[in-house]
Amino acid sequence: MRRFVQAVAADTVPAALAPDIRAALSDARPRYNIASNGDALVLVLHDGEVVVDTLRWGLVPRWSKLPETAYSTITARLNRAPTSRIYARPWASRRCVVPMNGYYKWDRSGARPVPHFIQSRSGELLFAAGVWDLWEREPPPLASFALLTMPNTAIPRPLSPDGPLFLPASNILDWLSDPAPDPARIAGTPQPALEAYPVSKRIRSRDVDDYTLLEPAPPDDADPVDDDADPDADIDDD
Repeated sequence: MRRFVQAVAADTVPAALAPDIRAALSDARPRYNIASNGDALVLVLHDGEVVVDTLRWGLVPRWSKLPETAYSTITARLNRAPTSRIYARPWASRRCVVPMNGYYKWDRSGARPVPHFIQSRSGELLFAAGVWDLWEREPPPLASFALLTMPNTAIPRPLSPDGPLFLPASNILDWLSDPAPDPARIAGTPQPALEAYPVSKRIRSRDVDDYTLLEPAPPDDADPVDDDADPDADIDDD
């Protein structure tokens, strides 16, 4: 996955979240095309309290010499993160949750790739598990995150069965505050029922960020898009 949506309506936010969290999410400016290196709303733990913060998507480890990486760090495999040089410390002490309406994923099973939007079948907000880190070698400090991914058979075919790890709203505090969890146990978390439908290839452009991206499009949609507008445009999203 290389794109997701945060356009939160108040009635999609679970009552299990605190009122201030629900308000912060539903009052935020809608975002329909959050891409790598873009800012997103993220739930983190500060002084024992769950808060909404703004972090950059694409984790920069604290030891990096520059506030960037030479490789993609927008996602981390669940089974590898606990022992990874990049993600092990965040896994142990800096976990986060990213609320989203859904995300975009490309179907590459046919002659031409077709983008789909994946969302909860119930229409409720999804909560993706992630890790974050704080880079402070130079001012200003940079807080950034990566989403955890794993095999997920809830993803409708013909899309490849791999995507974010979603958590129930009731498990958010445990995920943020508990000691480093066992990845095998976390992988067994029941995943929400999902649905998907084709959308426009306009999602490939970082300059396009409006509600029309969520409108269903025929699978043979061929909107002209400048491939150079997005360096991730032709990279596999799994």
